[in-house]
Amino acid sequence: MPQQVLKGKYFATVYGPDGSVKSAVEGPNVVCTNGKEFLASFLSSAAAGAATFTQRYIGVGTAVTAEDAADTTLGTEIARQTGTASYLSGNIYQVTATFATNSAVGAVTEYGVFSSNTAGTMLSRDVEAAVNVGVSDTLKVVWQLTLS
Repeated sequence: MPQQVLKGKYFATVYGPDGSVKSAVEGPNVVCTNGKEFLASFLSSAAAGAATFTQRYIGVGTAVTAEDAADTTLGTEIARQTGTASYLSGNIYQVTATFATNSAVGAVTEYGVFSSNTAGTMLSRDVEAAVNVGVSDTLKVVWQLTLS
């Protein structure tokens, strides 16, 4: 029997005040152990007909420590935003969050998906090269989880 694998990917884009793209990064992430447990619990409760799936909050931070499946928080979180969840063909669950001007300012290097707007269960974490977000910039982060 083939093994099922969860894999995720982040895309982050910084937009200047005029709407032009200033910089962008993308990369794979680690699906955290407690995130896998959250999904298993969700699928179980969904089967029972009483689920509320809340993994739609994206946090960003400035730490550069590599991802680890045991991570439960970002290293240095600077902002978190409620995302919009969607399904894409190909077994992809996607969350998109846009950070308004002056809300995620700094050299953003890490991204996480959470079950709450504060604390909560972190499903995944990614560390990439820094994207520099100024006070007048917006940051759009797209996270995808593919079940294959």
